[in-house]
Amino acid sequence: MKKQEHVAKKSTNFFRTCSRRPLGKTSMAKVAFLGLGVMGYPMAGHLLKKGHEVTVYNRTAAKAAKWVAEFGGSSKATPREAAAGQAFVVACVGNDEDLRAVTIGPRGAFESLEAGAIFIDHTTASAIVARELHAVAKAAGKGFVDAPVSGGQAGAESGALTIMCGGDADDYARAEPIVAAYAKASRLMGPAGSGQLTKMVNQICISGLVQALAEGLHFAKRAGLDPDAVIEVISKGAAQSWQMENRHKTMLAGEFDFGFAVNWMRKDLAICFDEARRNGASLPAAALVDQFYAEVQALGGGRWDTSSLIARLEAFSALQKP
Repeated sequence: MKKQEHVAKKSTNFFRTCSRRPLGKTSMAKVAFLGLGVMGYPMAGHLLKKGHEVTVYNRTAAKAAKWVAEFGGSSKATPREAAAGQAFVVACVGNDEDLRAVTIGPRGAFESLEAGAIFIDHTTASAIVARELHAVAKAAGKGFVDAPVSGGQAGAESGALTIMCGGDADDYARAEPIVAAYAKASRLMGPAGSGQLTKMVNQICISGLVQALAEGLHFAKRAGLDPDAVIEVISKGAAQSWQMENRHKTMLAGEFDFGFAVNWMRKDLAICFDEARRNGASLPAAALVDQFYAEVQALGGGRWDTSSLIARLEAFSALQKP
């Protein structure tokens, strides 16, 4: 076998192996975590519990102080200070501009991130910003992995998130044992931006599933059926989904404080629509559900979780004549 062919085969096999292997153990590492929201707060805690040396940064310093009091570790006043001397810097912030602010903005992490260090981004953001920051990092000899998560607040707290990643195979291979602290599964989906594109698929699917479940439960109630009995039966068949198993009871009870907020789902869907305009994809169902979420916001439900689509149906029916 020629040397070039051997190297190419070895590289391909390495990519396949590191993109599929189960999450495993890792030795202690120096890690900075930027962003202590409902997701980042417990995720950073899992890193420290696994034995890593963790330094945190949060825009609201009081939240960082609270985290240190609860878990230990240390906090810094800026992303630049937090990233200095770290082997890994992890971020989980709100959107593209928040991410740019903590990376390439004034006093951002990229100012002090050392050559050879890996930046792992768990923000749900655009594929554009992922590719942009990947290029900046690689030009300076640093790694960047876009790694949005699925599993919500409950998954972050239990350390059972699913992580979809984009970036270089060798950077992912180094990052994978770090994210294992709070993940049940992780996979490299392709080059930079591929993690964010996969998360878009996830959000598109969820929007349709939740709307269908809301309509089904609403219909069952209006038809005089016992909706719990209906779910007990149909959840054993082809209609079964995570949303059905975990959200139907709270939806029926009108309780919507169980995870990902409507405001954030609309932000994510806007990212999906922007990407669809670039790649030519058609998303009619997602666009319709986005309009329904806008109506939930008008009901005052911007901070309700995404299962609150049923509240819109109930409110609409209440206005109709019997």
